[in-house]
Amino acid sequence: MRENEIATQVVDAAYRLHVQLGPGLFESVYEVVLAHELKTRGLHVERQVPIPIQYDSITFDEGFRADMIVEDKVILELKSVEEVSRVHKKQLLTYLRVSDKRLGLLINFGAELIKDGISRVVNGLEE
Repeated sequence: MRENEIATQVVDAAYRLHVQLGPGLFESVYEVVLAHELKTRGLHVERQVPIPIQYDSITFDEGFRADMIVEDKVILELKSVEEVSRVHKKQLLTYLRVSDKRLGLLINFGAELIKDGISRVVNGLEE
């Protein structure tokens, strides 16, 4: 499955989840339920994945934790805030670069309408 196909499944699942639960819950709640929803669709999902980074010729085993990685291709960064800031998108782009992934989705379950809470971040992904 390609990145865009995975993203379609994730967006659909996030929409379904947001309609049923609504905004205002903790990120951890959305994370566990979204992981369940994606797994029921047959997708491989990892949560709180440590991603190593290299600095000064040293590899640090846990540079950051990705909220979720789907099919080992798409990073999901989940938020539950009134409004995401530009730094959240920059953070996700850095995660993509460090982990050598091509697509990330920033999903803010705090948005009134989930369509307004989803941002695509790409790192050299050919459409």
